[in-house]
Amino acid sequence: MAKTYIDTVKYIVYASCEIDGLVEKPDVVGAIFGQTEGLLGDELDLRELQKNGRIGRIVVELQPKGGKSVGSIKLPSSLDMVETSILAAALEIVDRVGPCEAKIKVEKIEDTRNLKRTAVIERAKELLKTLLVNEIPESKEISEQVRVEVKAAELSYFGPEKLPAGPNIAQYDSIILVEGRADVLNLLKNDITNVVAIGGANISKTIIDLTKEKEVTVFLDGDRGGDIILAELSRLGDIDYVARAPTGKEVEELTRKEIIKCLRAKVPFEQRMVFTEKDNNYKNDNHYSYKPKQFYPNYPQKKQKYPQQQEQIQEQSQLNSSFTQNFSEVEQENFQPSIEQTGFEPEEQTKLQTAEVTAKAEGIDDLEKIKEHYMEELDQLTGTAKGKIYKTPDELLCEIPVRDIIKTLENYPENIFAIVYDGLVTKRLADLASQKGAKIIAAFKLGNISQKPENLLIYTKE
Repeated sequence: MAKTYIDTVKYIVYASCEIDGLVEKPDVVGAIFGQTEGLLGDELDLRELQKNGRIGRIVVELQPKGGKSVGSIKLPSSLDMVETSILAAALEIVDRVGPCEAKIKVEKIEDTRNLKRTAVIERAKELLKTLLVNEIPESKEISEQVRVEVKAAELSYFGPEKLPAGPNIAQYDSIILVEGRADVLNLLKNDITNVVAIGGANISKTIIDLTKEKEVTVFLDGDRGGDIILAELSRLGDIDYVARAPTGKEVEELTRKEIIKCLRAKVPFEQRMVFTEKDNNYKNDNHYSYKPKQFYPNYPQKKQKYPQQQEQIQEQSQLNSSFTQNFSEVEQENFQPSIEQTGFEPEEQTKLQTAEVTAKAEGIDDLEKIKEHYMEELDQLTGTAKGKIYKTPDELLCEIPVRDIIKTLENYPENIFAIVYDGLVTKRLADLASQKGAKIIAAFKLGNISQKPENLLIYTKE
């Protein structure tokens, strides 16, 4: 009995047949075996080859056509190329099927391994593509991985509490305090190394000592937890600046661009930002706004590094309530300057939100030009927490931090002309400027000044 399947099919012989009569498939197969028997010797006898599994079952397909039988023959072979070709040629000698004449013609010999090779090549392409895309990182990814590992290796621990920190914290004059270890790693990854983790709401002695010795910026998450840590840290330590992550985000989640933006937007602790979703300015970019002290009566006040400035800071804290008001118009007592005296149209006053004092500005020839000049200077100082003191309209005396303006004015023996700074106009500063002969103050906002000096003009951005 012939084997139906063979172990390995190397070649398939395809032949067409045309028989002058209506015959059956077994008739064709029998004719092939009978007429090739003994033709090629025992080694290539079809019956012996099929018994040994060297060739497979001969498949015949026939269809009647006009009194004839027309069809195809397939002979699978595991022999080599030469022997298969000999068997294919032997098929063509079959000239009769039963009593009918027959004609068999070999169409082709197909190498089945070509199909397998094609399938192997296509699959290899898919595997290689997957390997290149998913397994082998690009050079940029390799660089990033190396950089992250190096930055993680730079993580050190500071103080007896083993607080996560960047390398060589003791060498820095200014440091950044963050909430936890993940925040430190993120800043290290983005090349910011002067960073120390607070380690939760329980402020350690190491952190308290650092706030007293160095300039400290507190960089906290944009959630309620950040407010709690800030309140506790301000009660025990001495903070200089406060920066916050956007609402709902944590410092460890920020990208390099977001980190730099938040640190640039830091504010002095005296003008600290308090997170709240109820604030009218909640939809602003930084999602924080200044809140007046009376809204948070139990919020602790910052300890002063400079005792002589304590009175100034207390006044600024009391005047923070003005930050939630829009100063489109300021009430004036006893005197209302005319347009000729001030040089401003009412519409322009509203647009620039300027606050005028109750007197003429003596010695100013072109008030409009002076105003534009100092408002441009104020735009350049916005966000820097710095100020400029002018000895004359065009002569700059000095550029100093806002917190040192009062001290500088007190120690300066001569009169000045103008003060421009990124901060709040307090009563004490306005009175001191007036005593020093100042004609103009340009600042970020106007405090709740009940009585204004008569010889001073005050311009604000809000």
